[in-house]
Amino acid sequence: MPRLPFAALSVLLGGTVAASPADGSRIDSTPAPVAPFEVAAPAVPRHPVDVLVAARLSALGLTPAPRSSDAVFVRRVFLDVIGTLPTAAEARQFLQERGADKRRVLIDRLLEREEFADYWAMKWSDLLRIKAEFPVNLWPNAAQAYHRWVRTAMRDNLPFDRFARELLTASGSNFRVGPVNFYRTTGSREPEAITASVALAFMGSRTERWTPEQRSALAMCFRYVGFKPTGEWKEEIVFFDPEKFPAGGRAAAVFPDGAVAHLTRERDPREDFADWLLAPSNPWFTRAIANRVWSWLLGRGIVHEPDDLRPDNPPSNPALLARLERELVASRYDVKALMRFILNSETYQRSALATTDRPEAAVHFAHYPLRRLEAEVLIDALNQITGTSEKYSSAIPEPFTFIPEQARAIALPDGSITSSFLEAFGRPARDTGLERERNNAISAPQRLHLLNSTHVQRKLEQGPKLQALLRARSTPRELVDNLYFTILSRPATAGEHQLAADYATTTGDRRTAALDLAWALINSAEFLHRH
Repeated sequence: MPRLPFAALSVLLGGTVAASPADGSRIDSTPAPVAPFEVAAPAVPRHPVDVLVAARLSALGLTPAPRSSDAVFVRRVFLDVIGTLPTAAEARQFLQERGADKRRVLIDRLLEREEFADYWAMKWSDLLRIKAEFPVNLWPNAAQAYHRWVRTAMRDNLPFDRFARELLTASGSNFRVGPVNFYRTTGSREPEAITASVALAFMGSRTERWTPEQRSALAMCFRYVGFKPTGEWKEEIVFFDPEKFPAGGRAAAVFPDGAVAHLTRERDPREDFADWLLAPSNPWFTRAIANRVWSWLLGRGIVHEPDDLRPDNPPSNPALLARLERELVASRYDVKALMRFILNSETYQRSALATTDRPEAAVHFAHYPLRRLEAEVLIDALNQITGTSEKYSSAIPEPFTFIPEQARAIALPDGSITSSFLEAFGRPARDTGLERERNNAISAPQRLHLLNSTHVQRKLEQGPKLQALLRARSTPRELVDNLYFTILSRPATAGEHQLAADYATTTGDRRTAALDLAWALINSAEFLHRH
């Protein structure tokens, strides 16, 4: 059993971020030094987002948090945009820059990074249920093709109305035409089951809250989807089957806004639905995507939850949501442009240290919300820090599926390919397409794993990157700063330097003290949370 670094933990955990995580997990409540986390001067609302948020906060008598520090911002924006920690060199470089627009420049640069495609393909793969095995049963070839198409769409910044249209109207082999797999992840091929998947993914709506008449009326658009096998194992063709039309070749569907579509066997009804859904004047699609993107970047939707849009669940700030919708339409559904718009706001760049404990502050975005790192992001961060890798595999079907060990968890193409770490830290099973399927709450087994597992111990004691850091010719002060930059993306404060020096004196061994400090840092709330 590894030796617990309790002394080092007591050194570090007295300086964790003191705020309430949005995911409901608990963190150390000891007050933290403010200097590393935020700037003193309050931000002036000039961005359109900030003006609308400030008006709401003022009406409620809430004071927004000040701006986050550069050290907090660089780590936050790396994690939020590309699901990846900045390296020590990247963090140092950003802190040394003096340009007034350096945050904007960094945002633009990150939106073009290769990891952007990996991370956002992961997010959409959760919602689209990209998984080879039970209960989705796409099978490996189809899951690979589906993920490859989604990742390419993210990399090429495919306009989101086109992304949705291709998923909704695709026909062809599930092995060769990735988006046709959308119709194979619904669990059932009944038209109402397909309707439920469509509404959840593209309208942020749960059809179980609709009336039976509403469900069946819209399901008419998906009654004519056909499936047929080929001679290749598990290959299937998805297509529009006009032979399913009733005698006379005509039918009718009713959209959620009451509009009637007159369907004919000469035209795929899925095209009729896509035309209705993706019209810029139709709020169903635009509102759902704008709200979902906001929730991914700010930790909470303007309508909460982002996949539960309904008349009796109104937005917390209707004007703000309407502004995001207009921005999305004006950019022709360029999701990167919408992200850039949000990321450059002071609302996004605020400190995570709340100025009040009133729950309305989180609802109305008075501060950035603390959220634990996703399982994939967390293990990738541990591997990046230590220079180690991880084994991922899928036990079924035979032959077993193995992934090269250098692969990053955020780039895994199939929800069936996993590891014990990902399972333990809340990676979603991809069975439902709901956001809440991912569990980011910290549990006792997770804490024990990080504190006391041979898995983490081997990474720290044998990882080549961390060992090179420990062997480098550096002063004790430089070594502490190197560890802080590598793990927390900031330099140590004067108090943290003193505590580290005191601890090193008690151990009498530089390497042991440094390893304990590294272990303590990865167990801190500051490392485990976005902040």
